[in-house]
Amino acid sequence: MSSASNDTVGIPGRSHLRIIWALLLRELSTRYGRDNIGFLWVIGEPLLFAGGVLILWGFARPPFEHGIPVLAFVVTGYMPIILVRHMITHGMFAVRVNQALLYHRQVTVLHLFTARALLEFVGVTLAFTVIAAGLVLYRQMEPPKALPLVYAGWFTLGFISLGLALIFGALSEMFQFVERFVSVITYVLVPLSGTFYMAAWLPPGFRQAALYLPFLHCVEMIRGGFFGEFTPTYFSIPYAVAWAAGLNLVGLALLRFVRDRVEIE
Repeated sequence: MSSASNDTVGIPGRSHLRIIWALLLRELSTRYGRDNIGFLWVIGEPLLFAGGVLILWGFARPPFEHGIPVLAFVVTGYMPIILVRHMITHGMFAVRVNQALLYHRQVTVLHLFTARALLEFVGVTLAFTVIAAGLVLYRQMEPPKALPLVYAGWFTLGFISLGLALIFGALSEMFQFVERFVSVITYVLVPLSGTFYMAAWLPPGFRQAALYLPFLHCVEMIRGGFFGEFTPTYFSIPYAVAWAAGLNLVGLALLRFVRDRVEIE
């Protein structure tokens, strides 16, 4: 495909933004349609997932876990894993379902991945904001004690999720069997990523091993920002950012192979 060979070099930065915005609007229209609530499903879908989990935990568990309101604990752990899973799974077929768009000379493989990842990030972020605001309004959790730390954890997790979306998305385009393992991997991340536990609750040996996972650092940052200094948290911002940068570099490198594969086809 000759059009794919014209990479992003030479296209002004504003043009990149216009392309991504157009792709994002197209993704909204094709995925959710324009009838009924339409694009609001980008927020409604993660809201339904998180709402169901909150209801189950609200009935099944006591109001507090280790001195932390149980609903606040669940929402600060479950929304991050929804972000990771949504960005990875929706990045899997970014090229396959939009390959015809690559006939346009300025559209690249990276644009396709970026638009899908941005859509999921914005949708889950808004859903998290709505749920957290609702819980604060009904006095089920306190407002964040350190909002910049919440932002740091959330955006770093989004950066990590983008890198994983690029890697798994590129690999699934090159090797079809990869898509069979991605759903398993995302489910395994649920117990490993700190969704339903905090690092302080683990024995020191297990805690040290768990902190090799970059996801846990992000979740601990988010919880540290919400619960404040009196709730012990363990995280390293440079470690999480280094993982995010490394994953994105690997993902970008793999995208070059995807581009070459698309050109051949």
